[in-house]
Amino acid sequence: MRAFEGQKSDNRPIKRDAREKRAQLDMLKQRLATMKSHESPALRQSMEKKIAELETELGGKAR
Repeated sequence: MRAFEGQKSDNRPIKRDAREKRAQLDMLKQRLATMKSHESPALRQSMEKKIAELETELGGKAR
């Protein structure tokens, strides 16, 4: 079955406003702080990268 235009399963990024991005940033920071030492270094790096991206986006909008 083919997807119709505009369906949520389209290969597009989810659009979030600043409030949702701040909530996601807070959740990621909390999750990173509670990670155990034995968890995957790749997971930790990807979370740090996403946190940096969100901080850059939110910092750019605040200026």
